[in-house]
Amino acid sequence: QVQLVESGGGLVQDGGSLRLSCAVSGRTVSSLAMGWFRQAPGQEREFVAAISRSSSSVAYKAHAEFVSGRFTISRDNAKNTVFLQANSLKPEDTAVYYCAARDTTSNRDTYYRVYEYPYWGQGTQVTVSS
Repeated sequence: QVQLVESGGGLVQDGGSLRLSCAVSGRTVSSLAMGWFRQAPGQEREFVAAISRSSSSVAYKAHAEFVSGRFTISRDNAKNTVFLQANSLKPEDTAVYYCAARDTTSNRDTYYRVYEYPYWGQGTQVTVSS
């Protein structure tokens, strides 16, 4: 059974940065495609970033606010951990951030739909104050 535990959230001021971590157990992270999602109060869970099993492909939310590269997903196979570096944070980034994982035979595919991921962490709260 794959277990995911997020950490690194917290309260940060407008323009600040956070590095979110997702520790994976029960499977080596190199065998999984990974993703980060977020959910603000009263809103649906939305895709933020994804990385393929081999790390050869990454994908980010298709929105103008992400074009500037404020968010970066990466993985450290030696630590069995996936990261989300979030820079230049804005109040509208306030949400619970979730890590997700799925088995895949593809080294290149990334996944951005909630239903494509069977494994989820409990989430970590990110609050950006103005």
